[in-house]
Amino acid sequence: MVRKRALAARIMAPIGNHSFRATGITAYLEAGGTLENAQLMAAIPPAYLDLAGHEITLDEVERITI
Repeated sequence: MVRKRALAARIMAPIGNHSFRATGITAYLEAGGTLENAQLMAAIPPAYLDLAGHEITLDEVERITI
């Protein structure tokens, strides 16, 4: 759906849902977010990170401004 809408808007650059994911995570990190929380939000936690009881707060999510 993202590609279809991009083509309709005459955006010829390769784009998809992962483009928004990458943009959001980059914006979060640039706003002072932590790598650990970025990994949780992106749902790609590394094997060594203990995620038990770890939650993302609304304050962390609101760091993402695009």
